[in-house]
Amino acid sequence: MWQGKAEIEEQNEENFEYNPAEIDFMLLTHAHIDHSGRIPKLYKDGFKNKIYAHKATCDLCALMLPDSGHIQEMESGWKNKKRKRKGQAEIPPLYTAEEAARCLQIFEPVQYDEIIEITKDIHVRFNDAGHMLGSSIIEIWTKEDGKETKTVFTGDLGNNDIPLLDSPTMIETADYLVMESTYGSRLHLRNDEKAELFLNIVSETLDNGGTVVIPSFAVRKNTRDLI
Repeated sequence: MWQGKAEIEEQNEENFEYNPAEIDFMLLTHAHIDHSGRIPKLYKDGFKNKIYAHKATCDLCALMLPDSGHIQEMESGWKNKKRKRKGQAEIPPLYTAEEAARCLQIFEPVQYDEIIEITKDIHVRFNDAGHMLGSSIIEIWTKEDGKETKTVFTGDLGNNDIPLLDSPTMIETADYLVMESTYGSRLHLRNDEKAELFLNIVSETLDNGGTVVIPSFAVRKNTRDLI
């Protein structure tokens, strides 16, 4: 799902460049909405086959996708008030909370380190990506014309020194690697360096009589639960 400026988010409304009904299966790396957020639209547009994902990802999507649908309904209502004042026709939400809940029936939970037979010629294994609960690096073995090819696909990858998460699984071999590269142009600071930098910023701010505001990333059940 596209997130950000209005003109970027408008791309979520565009038709898929393929027929969703022709997709045989889906492999989902993790539950964050930028990766999973258009699954309900895909389902609405005809995709009805299995979505393989780690059990924790399935559990999180059961909370997050209906919540995303609720947000779509709220934003659609807000936009339609403005359109009504301008004499324009109303527009439907990208999908509703109910439609998002409906797509959950095609999720197929799997565990880490378990080789799953999709077909006799396609096998997959989910490995811990260390990014969030249930996040996965996926190994895919495909056989065609008597030759086996291994492709490794990642979504977002975690670091090796996160206290609450395991380090990403080290994959030893692959014929092809498809990976997330958003932060490929930089090196992350180590956690001890981050802690020192954080404490210095807090101390300097307080010494100057300022106020420290600390945002926190969180997976929430519903926007209506926020105060």
